[in-house]
Amino acid sequence: MITGAARGIGKNAARMFLANGAKVAVCDVNEAQLAEAGRDLDPSGALPLLTVAANVADRASMDKAVKTVTEKWGRVDVLINNAGITRDSLLAKMSEADFDSVIGVNLKGVFNCTQAVLPVMSSQRKGAIINTSSIVGVYGNVGQTNYAAAKSGVIGMTKTWAKELGRKGITVNAVAPGFTMTDMLATVPEKILDAIKEKTPLQRLGTQDDIGNAYMFLASDAAAFVTGQVLGVDGGLVI
Repeated sequence: MITGAARGIGKNAARMFLANGAKVAVCDVNEAQLAEAGRDLDPSGALPLLTVAANVADRASMDKAVKTVTEKWGRVDVLINNAGITRDSLLAKMSEADFDSVIGVNLKGVFNCTQAVLPVMSSQRKGAIINTSSIVGVYGNVGQTNYAAAKSGVIGMTKTWAKELGRKGITVNAVAPGFTMTDMLATVPEKILDAIKEKTPLQRLGTQDDIGNAYMFLASDAAAFVTGQVLGVDGGLVI
């Protein structure tokens, strides 16, 4: 299951997992974009792809989504908590509504989704939970009080759940992307993007494949003894 998968990193990750033979359930709150993503990912309708409309901020919605997946395939081996939003503003100007909406999706949404799949993974005695944090959750960023708080909280939950769930055969890790070319960066002026590249040892922005490859590693048996970790995928920006 991949949340926030109607576009961007989530959709691209779904494409990568499908190409490697996985059964993939893509979840998103935007039903129109989700339907379009489904047609794009599987134009022939022959792939093991399931599109599930779901709102990560609504626990009942996620319970229903997990039920849909388990009724279809009987299990959930991997959950990628990829859904996220931004509502940027300096602290003095940030509205309570914008703070609450980002916390609701980016932090509580991760809690909702993980708790919803936990009974299934516990009964399987196997599973991989991959949470999407950010370098902003580690180092902060001007104008992103809400986003930084949520992404930092995701790291705390990741480490806590790794300690709690290891005995159930479940690994829990986080990916912390750096600046990655998505729709979120599409409106950023070229001059600012160039400055970010200059500060990055690898001298480029991240690609969606860079993040997808990290997801695939942490979901695979190659990472069976990896848990409680935060994998920075940032081109060395935080060094």
